[in-house]
Amino acid sequence: MNFTKMHGLGNDFIIVAGEQELPSNAADLAVRLCNRNFGVGADGLVYILPSEKADFKMRIINSDGSEAEQCGNAIRCVAKYVYDNGLINRTDITIETIGAGVQPLALETADGVVRKVRVDMGRPILNGFEIPTTIDANPVVGRTATVDGREFRFTAVSMGNPHCVIFVDDAVRFDVNHWGPKLEVHPLFPRKTNVEFATVNSRGQVDMRVWERGAGPTLACGTGACATLVAAVLNGLTDRTAVISLAGGDLLIEWDEASDRIYMTGPAEKVFEGTV
Repeated sequence: MNFTKMHGLGNDFIIVAGEQELPSNAADLAVRLCNRNFGVGADGLVYILPSEKADFKMRIINSDGSEAEQCGNAIRCVAKYVYDNGLINRTDITIETIGAGVQPLALETADGVVRKVRVDMGRPILNGFEIPTTIDANPVVGRTATVDGREFRFTAVSMGNPHCVIFVDDAVRFDVNHWGPKLEVHPLFPRKTNVEFATVNSRGQVDMRVWERGAGPTLACGTGACATLVAAVLNGLTDRTAVISLAGGDLLIEWDEASDRIYMTGPAEKVFEGTV
C-alpha cells in the first residue's frame, strides 16, 4: 500500500488514495499503522475515495480503530494532496465527509502547491440531543460535568462530531492527559466526546489544548478550534472571528453571522511518501 504522511499543525495522518471504497480491514490497519513505535505513526488513517456528491470523499479512522465523522486538519491535508498530485486542477473544490456532508474548500497556492486551505465547516450544531449529549437544551452552555469530585463547566458543540469546551485559567499548562480521557467517556456524552481546554487572552485570540476522542492528546484539532470559537462567542468571551492557538500552531476561525457557517483557515504539509 502506497501512502503519504501529512500533517495539519502537527495533527498527523497517513493518507491513502486510489481505493474505491473503505477497506473492510481499515480499523485494524489504522491501529497497526498509526502505532508510533511499530508502525508509520499518526493520529489517524485517512482514505481519499470517490464521491457521488463532491469531488472526493474523505473517511478517517482514528488511531484506536474508531471512525471519526469529521476532521478539520485532515480535510486540509486531503485538499493539498489532491491538488499537489494533480487529481484536480481547480482551487475551489468540494470534499464529502460523513459528519458534515459536502464541504467547499478554497485553496491558496504558491509555486504550484497548496500553502493554506479555507474550509467551509458548516453550521455548528447546538441542540443537546443532536450533538449528542443527554441534556435537553439548545444551546448547551454553562452546564456541569463532575469527574473524580471536580466540577467542570462546559459548553457543548457539534461540528459534525461532538465537542466539550471548557474554559480554564491556563490551557497551555493544563493537565489534558489526566482530565481529557475521563471527560471523553463521561455519561453526559453517549457517543463520547472531544474535549477542549481553552483560555481566552483577548477578543481575538484563544489558547486551546485538546484531547481527541479516539486519538488522545494531539497537537491540533480543526473541528475543536471551530467548536472553541463557537463556545467563546456563546459565552460572550470573543468576537466572531479569532485566532485559535494550538500546540502545533494557529488556525483562523470565523463564524459568519449572516449564514451561521464556520470557516477555518490553516496550513497543511506533506512529510514523506512511503510503501507498507
